[in-house]
Amino acid sequence: MKKMIAGLLALGMGLANAADPVAGKTKAATACAVCHGPMGMAMQPGVPNLAGQQEMYLIEQLKLYRNGKRHNEVMGVIAKPLTDQEIDNLALWYSSLNVTVSEK
Repeated sequence: MKKMIAGLLALGMGLANAADPVAGKTKAATACAVCHGPMGMAMQPGVPNLAGQQEMYLIEQLKLYRNGKRHNEVMGVIAKPLTDQEIDNLALWYSSLNVTVSEK
């Protein structure tokens, strides 16, 4: 019985920390859209597109910027105050965006 209760509590804690793409979209609108565009397509030369990127890749890169192991003057400032939850939310939002590729 104790194991079952502990398992249910652990499951509930995991759900409480689940990424929220709506929160990610909201955060992206204020923290990312100026450079990366409102839908994750870069607005400036030399700035990467984030739409359609793999979720784990985005999480890893944002954490590297946040802890200073990856360097970029702008991204270091943007990523520094992000919480793990905000990073997860942003990554889920950008990874959920579909990108269509076509030949010219």
